[in-house]
Amino acid sequence: MYDLAIIGGGPAGVAAGVYAARKKLRTIFLTKDFGGQSSVSTGIENWIGTITLSGAELAENLRKHLYAYANDCVEIKDGEWVKSINKKNEKEFSMVTESGEYKARTILIATGSARRKLPADGADRLEHKGLTYCASCDGPVFAGKEVVVVGGGNAAFETAAQLMAYCPKVTIIHRGGDFRADPIMVEKVLAHKNISVIKHADVTEVHGNNFVEKITYFEKGKGEKEMSVGGVFVEIGSTPATDFAKEIVKRNDYKQIVINQKNQQTSTAGIWAAGDCTDGLYHQNNIAAGDAVKALEDIYLYLNAK
Repeated sequence: MYDLAIIGGGPAGVAAGVYAARKKLRTIFLTKDFGGQSSVSTGIENWIGTITLSGAELAENLRKHLYAYANDCVEIKDGEWVKSINKKNEKEFSMVTESGEYKARTILIATGSARRKLPADGADRLEHKGLTYCASCDGPVFAGKEVVVVGGGNAAFETAAQLMAYCPKVTIIHRGGDFRADPIMVEKVLAHKNISVIKHADVTEVHGNNFVEKITYFEKGKGEKEMSVGGVFVEIGSTPATDFAKEIVKRNDYKQIVINQKNQQTSTAGIWAAGDCTDGLYHQNNIAAGDAVKALEDIYLYLNAK
């Protein structure tokens, strides 16, 4: 029986693991791999304390940090994924993996999410070569270039707002007519002179040899067109990795785990969640790590003072 089970090896999971070790909580750490979504990024410039590093370096640093602190407190199962969570009683949960079953008094879910890929020819080939799914990680690399943002929700408009600071022209391409983003955000972003919009359009192909050079898109009523661009930012949603927990915690319509934003508690006593798998307002590496630390503080109190 463990005090805590941490599920996930990204910034949230590792931050929780380090804090669990420092607090001497007997912990089982279960992850398929280390690093999270950013592990595939070519350059991360907003990880606090490090000026720039690759996604692979971030993943390795996270792994090393956890192993350095784990000692005899945190038992790490690298390469093991949770298939389901069951509640045994008021003070005991079990996690079933392909290798066996683990029991713990509390759980922190930090499994992140996977970005929805752009369904266009050439998108996979040019990913991380001018086509990116993370403006906060890669945005500054595109300074001085004309770029497009694909999407129509809050994430797309937040990305466009970031890019306005250093791109001379940002074009938002949205497949629908009405934006899903908050009206006030739409109004503020579209008020900038370097922002343009193309509605009722789908990007069908991304062109380039070693880096993105142009896109082809189909605009309803106007047919197929091409546009020269220096970068493509895709914000068409993500899929949280939460199906294994769907029977044990409440999720919203987007499959995000619903949390109390004060302490990261879920709808089930004894289970917390942090990072991109939650319905938290903002999703970034630093925020995920901070939310996990917040959860660990609350878990420690739950185990020892309540």
